[in-house]
Amino acid sequence: MIDHVSVAVRDLERAARFYRAVLGAIGYEALEVRPRTVGFGKTYPELWINLRPAKAAVEDGSGAHVGLRVRTTELVDAFHAAALAAGGSSDGAPGPRPQHGEGYYAAFIRDPDGNRIEAVTFLKSQV
Repeated sequence: MIDHVSVAVRDLERAARFYRAVLGAIGYEALEVRPRTVGFGKTYPELWINLRPAKAAVEDGSGAHVGLRVRTTELVDAFHAAALAAGGSSDGAPGPRPQHGEGYYAAFIRDPDGNRIEAVTFLKSQV
């Protein structure tokens, strides 16, 4: 089981503002703030952003991918909208992804540093 994930950012203040907005839309908050890192979560820091000023830009089609499970499609939609409003870019609008399995509903964004973050939920079968 994974305890936490970290992503590198070039500007910690800018990234913290971005992630406060985006992760706040799905119920996360900044739980630990240190000079070179910020930890976000619901009850403990699950996603960390770490200052790496020399980090190279992440090109499309490369880099890490972090998927965060949420409870509803509305939260997936809110995550995506918050990312766009906060200066991120869409890497896949909210919607079903049948190629990933039945009921898979997700949105993909890129943060200002190019990190790819996903919000996903699973719809109940309509049988």
